[in-house]
Amino acid sequence: MAIHAEGFFSPYQRCGLCPRSCNVDRNAGAKGRCGESAVLRISSMGPHFGEEPPISGTKGSGTIFFTGCALGCFFCQNHQISRKGLGENYEEEEFLVAVLALVRHGVHNINYVTPDHFWPHVRHLISGLRRHALSLPQLINGSGYHTLDSVREMAEYTDIFLPDYKFADPGLAKYCADAEEYPEIALQAIECMVEQKGFLNSWPVEEGALSPPATKGVLVRHLILPGHIENSLLALTTLRERLGAYLPLSLMSQYHPNACCAGRGHFQRPITQEEFDRVFDKAMDLGFKNLFYQDPGVGAAFVPDFREAEPFEGNRVRP
Repeated sequence: MAIHAEGFFSPYQRCGLCPRSCNVDRNAGAKGRCGESAVLRISSMGPHFGEEPPISGTKGSGTIFFTGCALGCFFCQNHQISRKGLGENYEEEEFLVAVLALVRHGVHNINYVTPDHFWPHVRHLISGLRRHALSLPQLINGSGYHTLDSVREMAEYTDIFLPDYKFADPGLAKYCADAEEYPEIALQAIECMVEQKGFLNSWPVEEGALSPPATKGVLVRHLILPGHIENSLLALTTLRERLGAYLPLSLMSQYHPNACCAGRGHFQRPITQEEFDRVFDKAMDLGFKNLFYQDPGVGAAFVPDFREAEPFEGNRVRP
């Protein structure tokens, strides 16, 4: 497996790709807090139908799930890849060939899931796609835990940002991800994304209509955590104050405990209907105009098992 120290791949040498700034030489084989060296590792690629309607559309979002994660929340539903290291090595040319095959499948976009720690490879790939004159929207699907420099550079190469705003409570961010600084770092990153790309440019034109596929902009996600509704209420209030009522927002109720949640109180269970209702009512009270939401229980089909060729049951049952 070739590891490159020059050009596109030099940022791995003294890695500062995420706010943790490990400063290790991943090109020499050292692993950062993300758990990865400079060898590109991917756990899954394929059309995905579990994103919001303007992202998945009717043909699916071309998702690429990278092994490792810079944030590393213990409750991650993708813990098999974000914390357990499940994935396969890819050379740069293999990566390009695989993504071109995904494009030929007819997906609406290419969706890079938590790509920060492999951004040099993603940037190199997108340059290759441009050489093939492909204009399919490129999407960064991340944790919100980004440096401003990385957001600005990503904006030069990609079209859509789909960030999380997980924690408004620094103490909860510390407990879940050892990242007490997350709330303000994520807010600044999201504000920078909106400054670069604006709000998502797709929404149903009338009640019940299908959203046209998005081509540009920002949509923010917030995952409701069991037993921590105050975090969600503060997150919504903060987003409303900083970015306004027209911010496209997705309330996610698909929290599902994994093995790492054992012995961690409320994190050992899904959210309740009452918890969801309190958060949803808060979003309504704050006047958010562009809101997606999941009712509790409906996301179970999209809790993945990355040991399967198709990790998401919800994708396997589609025609």
